[in-house]
Order: sequence, then structure tokens, then C-alpha cells
Amino acid sequence: MPVWVEKAMNKEEMKRYESFKQKFFHWFLAFQDDGPFSAAAGELLALLKEELALEQAVFYLYDPVRAAFYPEAAAVGTPDAGPIAADGERKVAVVDAGGPHMAARLFFMLSDETPAMVELMYRKDGGFDERLLWEIRTDLARLFRKLSAVLQGEGEEKRYGQLHHFAAKIHSSMHIDVVLEEIIRTLQNVYPSFTYHLLLSHDNHLRGNLPIKTLVLDEREKQTAALRAFLTGQVQCEEMEAPPRSVLYAPIKGVQAVYGVIEIIAPYAAPFPKREIHFISLLASTAGSALENAKLYEQSRRLVADLQLINDTMRQLNARPRLHEAIEYMVSQIQQSFGADEVGFFLFADGKRELLPGSTPFFFDHRSEPYIEWVEKRRQSGNDILFAGDVCVSAFGSFRSIMAAPMQQNKETKGLCIALASEPYRFTFEMFKLLESLVQHSTLAFMNAMLREELEKMVVTDYLTKLHTRRYLDEVIQTSMGSDASGALILFDIDNFKQINDVYGHQTGDGVLVQVAETVRANIRDGDVAARWGGEELAVYLPKVPLSDAISIARRITEKVREQTIPTVTVSCGVSWWERQGCEDAKQLFKRADAALYMAKETGKNCIFVHDDCHLYKV
Repeated sequence: MPVWVEKAMNKEEMKRYESFKQKFFHWFLAFQDDGPFSAAAGELLALLKEELALEQAVFYLYDPVRAAFYPEAAAVGTPDAGPIAADGERKVAVVDAGGPHMAARLFFMLSDETPAMVELMYRKDGGFDERLLWEIRTDLARLFRKLSAVLQGEGEEKRYGQLHHFAAKIHSSMHIDVVLEEIIRTLQNVYPSFTYHLLLSHDNHLRGNLPIKTLVLDEREKQTAALRAFLTGQVQCEEMEAPPRSVLYAPIKGVQAVYGVIEIIAPYAAPFPKREIHFISLLASTAGSALENAKLYEQSRRLVADLQLINDTMRQLNARPRLHEAIEYMVSQIQQSFGADEVGFFLFADGKRELLPGSTPFFFDHRSEPYIEWVEKRRQSGNDILFAGDVCVSAFGSFRSIMAAPMQQNKETKGLCIALASEPYRFTFEMFKLLESLVQHSTLAFMNAMLREELEKMVVTDYLTKLHTRRYLDEVIQTSMGSDASGALILFDIDNFKQINDVYGHQTGDGVLVQVAETVRANIRDGDVAARWGGEELAVYLPKVPLSDAISIARRITEKVREQTIPTVTVSCGVSWWERQGCEDAKQLFKRADAALYMAKETGKNCIFVHDDCHLYKV
């Protein structure tokens, strides 16, 4: 080609390029800076295509993960071109695009950390001078950098304005729900094309339709980037493989602790720019501060409510002097306050574990044994945290949540309270600490109720024989004669008891008395009352029985005493009986039974005499 033709073509190219520069000035004056960078880049490329008579112009950004340039904007339509591999250190490259087209690739840095490239597609018969391509590359690099800076500045101003609004709103609220909702709303405004989640621990119940996922804190699992962010309080980044995405984890950090992690997934695989990481860190730390304040506020309210619960519970327990009533109330209170399905109270005495009445029926069943053993193993190993959010179902049963609190008095463990729930993570650690406090305060009430019942039992129980006292027997007979239709009184006297004491000693004599008492107790009904009448005399009152049954019981007891005592002793027996048609009182009933016993002793002993209303006779 003649030199004058090449110079003419360069002059024509330069003329078109100068026209582009002039029109760019007018375009930039009318440029709307509130749109995304890709849209602005597309407008700039369209102007370039029109003025330079190009077939197409495409803007690319470099993806370091895949080591290739990917289309970001185009002069015509959407950038559907494929990736282009990096071309070493070259700044300008002209390649044959196939057919009648050529492509000029102009490489430059969009920012200090972001390589970019513009590809100009043109016909082979209308090529560009290499010097012009270098000039276009230099100018486009400056144009795109300035365009990016302008849009970035506008974007930064808007984003930080939203951050200011976000901070003002969440710090004016003392509700955790509002803070979490505002975090999501701000993320939607700032990163509309991104995907994001809030990763929270199990103690934060899932709230509404917010994109919240549970943060798994399992030492057995491999430590993930999300968990590292939570544990270290530092931003973590990672790359997803399928589909290729960049993921950033920002800890929601307050002054006292880290409360969760914000997970942000970019729609591409390019690393997050430093300015993006800085902004997200600010948003997360602002959210952490507000969340901490809201949690402290809720914690203070919860502490007040917990103190109120403890005070109300103690007042109700003190109004229930019976142990089973106190246990029933506590079981109901724990079920209501903690959402427990089953509650059991156990007492430790003489090396044994006793299930207290008032516990839920499940603990009286063998199915409860795995849960009780789990608690006992942890307790015996010295583990104070008797708490599990999700136990293995196959190893236990249908209940997934467990917490237990010891009943302690004067630093001594008196018993244990176990609560179960079928829902995993039903109990929070705060609930566990509250249960410990509640059980600790209630233990004194339980011990007082047990002591009161023990004292009452001692008042109406003979110390040696463990039978009831005569005073208690008198009260029972008085009550029975006022409400029942009939009843019988049997008096027993151990024959020749003085000789037992003289021959074997008083200790053996006491042992014989205990043996006879146990024989009497073993041969009467649950509703019958056995008592020590005095000395070696015992008494049994049989409410609502006919005289014939009373005689049969007296005969059976005398035979059993003769067969089972060591050394062998016999008893004399006096029986009296009453019915409603009569007009006698308890004193007369005692008098007739005593008279019958006297006759049995006087007529040879080891026999039974009966004194009914009219007759005194030997059986």
C-alpha cells in the first residue's frame, strides 16, 4: 500500500476518533450517575462503536480464580461472549477473529487490584493503526477508571448514607428481631444481586422468614470459614466451586462477644475488593454493637422475670407443706416455664436413688433409664454442665433435649431434677442456668417438707417397733366410729415376756418385740392400723370388718407369731367389735378388748377371747 494511502487512512481514523472524544464530552455532561457501572460502560462502548464504525465493543473484567477475562458490558445487547485467557504482559493485541473480522484487545488496570480489557471487533478491510490503538487504550483506561471512580464515589456515598440510617435505626431499638430484620433490609439495598444469610447459634431461635441458618458449633466437624469468623472475630473469605462464587463471612461482633456471622455470596468468583470488605465489616460491627445492646436489654428483662419466677415459686412451695404437693407444683412450673415434656425429681439417701412422687409418669417407666444414666455418668465424671441440646435418638429414645440440676444443701447433693423435651435444642443455656437456680432455691422447701413429714411420722410412730403410737390409734378409732358402719379392735400381749428379758436379756426382748410387730404388720391390710399399746402389748384396729373376719385375722397373727419368732414366743389375744346400731364409744371398745385380753392371760395364755356387746367367750 502506498505511503500516502496509509497516511490518509490514519488521518481518517484519527478524525473519527476525535469525533468520539467530542461526543463523549457531551455524553458525560448528560451522564446519569445513579446507575450500575455495567450500564454506564455499555453506553460508553455504544458511543465508541458508533463513532469508530465497529462491529462490536465488549468490556471484560479479570477473574483471578479462573485466570481469564469475563464480559461485563457490551455496546450492543448483553455481553454473551465467552471468557478470554490472559495474554501475558501485552497491553495491545490484535487477533484474527475469524471470517472477515479482526479483534483488537486493549488491556489496562481498572483499579490497583482489578485488571480489565476492552475488545474492539472490526472488519479486516477497515483496520486500525497500531499507534491509534495504543492511544485508544490509554484514553479508555483513563475513561473507565474515572467512570468507575465517579460511580464508586456515588455508590460509596449512598452506601454509607444507608449505613448511617441503619445504625440510627437499630440503635434506637431494643428488640433483637428489629436488629436482624434491619441487617437483612440494608443488605438487600446495598447488594441487590448478592445472596446472604445470617448464621446464628442455636440459642437464637429462627425468627420469621429471615434468611437465617444455624451456625454449627461442633468440635468433631472440620472448622469452616464461617466458624473461623465466629471464633476469631475476623472476616473470612472462601471460593465456592460449583457454581464458582466468592463468599465472605463477616462476624457480628460486639464488645463482649461474637453473636453470629453474616454470609455474603457474590454472583461471581472475583475476590471481594478491599473497600467492600471494609464496608461489610463496618456494617457487621455496627450490627454487633446494636445486637449486643438488644441482648443485654432482653437479658436484664429476663433476669427480672427469672427473679419474679423464683419468688413466686418459693411462695407457692411454702404454701404446700406436703412433699408430693411441692414436687407436683415444681413439675408443673418447669413444664410451663421451660417447655419440658417430662420432669423427674430424685432423692439420694443411703446410697440409693429414689424417684419422688409427683414426677411425671415417664420416669416411673424403664424407658427413662438411658436418660438417667446419661446424667449420672456426667455427674460422676465431675461435669457440672448437665445439659445437651440434641442427643442421639438411637442411643436414647424420642427425647432430644436434656437438662438436669442438682438439689444441693450445705454443699451436699441431696437429689437431682431432670427435664426432657422431644424437640432438639428446646432448652437454651440460659434456661439451664435458671433451672439450676430454681432447683437450688426450692431444695430448702423440699427438705423442710421432708423434715416436717418425718417429724409428723415420729410423733405418731413408736421408736422401737415402728408401729403407730396409741395416741394415733385413738384418733383413728374416733374418726372411724364417726364415719364407718363397723370395726374391730384386737389387743395382743406377748406371753411370759418378762422371762424373755430375764433369760436372754433386754436386747433380745426388744428384738422379739420387733419381730412380733413385723408379723402383725405383714398380716393386716393397708387400711388397717397397727400400734404399740404399751410395754409388750400391741393393738390392731380393723375398720369396716365383721367380727368373723377380725377373729380370723387374730388367729392368723397368733399362729404366725408362734411359727416365726426366735426365740419362739406366743401371744394372748383379746377382740372387741362395734357396729353403728350400738350406742357405745371408743372407751367402751377399749374396755371390752382389754377385758377379753385379761381372760386370755388368766386362762392359760396363747389363746383368743372375744367380748362382743353381751358375751365374753374363748375362740
